[in-house]
Amino acid sequence: MPAMNPADTLHRVPAHLRRPLTTGIVVLLALILGWSLWWHYFRAPWTRDGRVRVEVVNIAAQISGEVIALPVADNQRVNKGDVLLRIEPVDYQLALMQAEANVQARQDQVQIAQEDALRRQKLGAQAISAEEKNTAQSSYLQAEAAAQAAVAARDQARINLDRCVIRSPVNGYVTNLTLRVGDYATPGQTKLSVVDSDSFWISGYFEETKLPRIREGDYAHVRLMGWSPEVAGHVESISRGISDTNSEVDATGLQNVNPIFTWVRLAQRIPVRIHIDKVPSKIVIAAGQTCTIEIDDHRKVK
Repeated sequence: MPAMNPADTLHRVPAHLRRPLTTGIVVLLALILGWSLWWHYFRAPWTRDGRVRVEVVNIAAQISGEVIALPVADNQRVNKGDVLLRIEPVDYQLALMQAEANVQARQDQVQIAQEDALRRQKLGAQAISAEEKNTAQSSYLQAEAAAQAAVAARDQARINLDRCVIRSPVNGYVTNLTLRVGDYATPGQTKLSVVDSDSFWISGYFEETKLPRIREGDYAHVRLMGWSPEVAGHVESISRGISDTNSEVDATGLQNVNPIFTWVRLAQRIPVRIHIDKVPSKIVIAAGQTCTIEIDDHRKVK
């Protein structure tokens, strides 16, 4: 049986019904399209407010000294354990030598004090008093304690010498490198940062009205601005709290409640953490990039 042509079907309709029928079809299509758009923009779990985030390690020296070597460059890829910078080690080498010599001297004193205490313990009460025996034993114990302190100081000196070489604690990229050879390193002062390349994730800020359709494990379609390939991910977790501006207090200690229009109610945005499963090879991903996220609540990632 030949397929029917819609145009032929329309011509079979009486002339006085064609215009109302056509208008009805157009209105129906418009309603379907309008409903689809409304569902997509107001109910479907998607957002344009997504940001790429990453863990950043701030590298700071634990000792002070002049920087004598800087074998990395800004934005360079580094692996865990690679040398980032070296600090002048001469002072710390001398400190270690002095500490080792002090350990040897203290150990010699312990041996002398121990032999003296043992010798006095063997003497009879007529040859030596009990007080002198106690004094000899106390001197031995003090010498032993001093020797232990010298060993601890030597170990600390060895650690400080090892700290002259600073290595990357993670795989990643050197960033914001302003350090130069000849600069003076100060303990606790950040000298460079390393972006942990194994820690990228995406924060999507979804309206609270869309949260009922978002579950942990749902597949996430991520499109970075400026890149056409899609980044694959899944919902890792949903934040359990955001700041409440109404909870702030003024100078008098009273709660500061913001005025609102009774007919306007804005949906809050809740952070949703998206785990990145796969990044196409040609995409350069960087913290701070913006993206569009669409959650596929019918597709789960195990």
